[in-house]
Amino acid sequence: MKKKTQRFMLCSAAWVLLFSCGLRLNKDSYKGSVNTSGYQADTLAAPYATKSVQNFSKVTGWKNGLTPVAPDGFTVTKFADGLDHPRWLYIAPNGDIFVSEANTELKGLKKIGSKISRKIKTQHYGKSANRIIRFTDTDHDGIPESTHIFLEGLNQPFGMLVLGNHFYVANTDGLMQYDYTSKDTIIKTAGKQILALPGQGRHWTKNIITNSKGNKIYIAVGSSSNVAENGIDKEIRRANILEINTDGTGEKIYASGLRNPVGMDWAPGTQTLWTAVNERDELGDELVPDYLTSVKEGGFYGWPYSYYGQHYDPRMTGNPETELVKKAIVPDVALGSHTASLGLAFYDKTAFPEKYRQGAFIAQHGSWNRSVISGYKVIFVPFKNGQPSGKPEDFLTGFISDLSHSEVHGRPVCIAVANDGSLLITDDTSNTIWRVSAKK
Repeated sequence: MKKKTQRFMLCSAAWVLLFSCGLRLNKDSYKGSVNTSGYQADTLAAPYATKSVQNFSKVTGWKNGLTPVAPDGFTVTKFADGLDHPRWLYIAPNGDIFVSEANTELKGLKKIGSKISRKIKTQHYGKSANRIIRFTDTDHDGIPESTHIFLEGLNQPFGMLVLGNHFYVANTDGLMQYDYTSKDTIIKTAGKQILALPGQGRHWTKNIITNSKGNKIYIAVGSSSNVAENGIDKEIRRANILEINTDGTGEKIYASGLRNPVGMDWAPGTQTLWTAVNERDELGDELVPDYLTSVKEGGFYGWPYSYYGQHYDPRMTGNPETELVKKAIVPDVALGSHTASLGLAFYDKTAFPEKYRQGAFIAQHGSWNRSVISGYKVIFVPFKNGQPSGKPEDFLTGFISDLSHSEVHGRPVCIAVANDGSLLITDDTSNTIWRVSAKK
């Protein structure tokens, strides 16, 4: 046991050195952060106030014409169905709609919590299609005129991006670059990997986004574990947002200590990057809240040593990184514990009513580590002048069919704002893309 503790401490020291290169915050830099959801740092539940529970949802699908439910004034329709685990969406500059089809695979993933139950094996994991589908809807009626298999033979693809004459795909183990024109319905030429990424592990998804100048790419890389239980040395270049040049060079850690950042977007009218983050498990029903936060360059957000600012995780024996935790930034908006908040899109169009403009939509894939399931919906966070201006509120619901039996129709993953101002939402377990449009 003594040797194990010494090894952990040595690895922790290496982790501090890795972070310190990019860290430029003083201990008071987190003060004044807005927490509009009511989760203040001093109101969080105590660790282990409730037992950690495995409670995996049962997906029943959408039958008899059922759809998710949007507020009055909106219409919900199927944009596409019959897909194979549609995960992430990307709207190209010319309006083409790309969706990556990928699934969580058991390879490289030894456990969730103490074990993987038979239920999660059969309902949530499986073979990955490993391809990208391209849709065109030029008349904006919500019905694609054409559908093509755009790319195949990928490795758990997730984020996508068009920059100039290149199409980028973030596989779980590397960033791929392909030659591309806006008229391409299929890519037949071989791409090249411009950056290797740490694959497998607990969080395999890799999302990508560019800046307004189109000269940088930001890559969201989740941790390989819950709280570095396999060793901090397994987390190098993980639990970070990385920044690179468009050719794959110049890698640096843009922000760190983010357990599983997935959705990323820029607040309209600002140069501020925001991300939706999945926080850690197995501390009880109400810990730890997932969150939406602005991303400060060089900032540290606590994982694995602390959560929601400077709350030490009791599993981090001896609080090994006291000085680092003092710099942990308090997130901006709490989104509920274990909600698996993934997709993030700021509404930058005008088709929706005024209250939704400039605000953030977040897709919550849903819990597995809570006695009563949570998430399984799309929420909205109002913004004003680039900052949250109100509490999160439900926007697209109806995914939960029977709360008492943990039954759900589907699980939302990604949100994208189409060029016509409608919202597109992937539902990976029902193999559907939903479209939400404002009634005229």
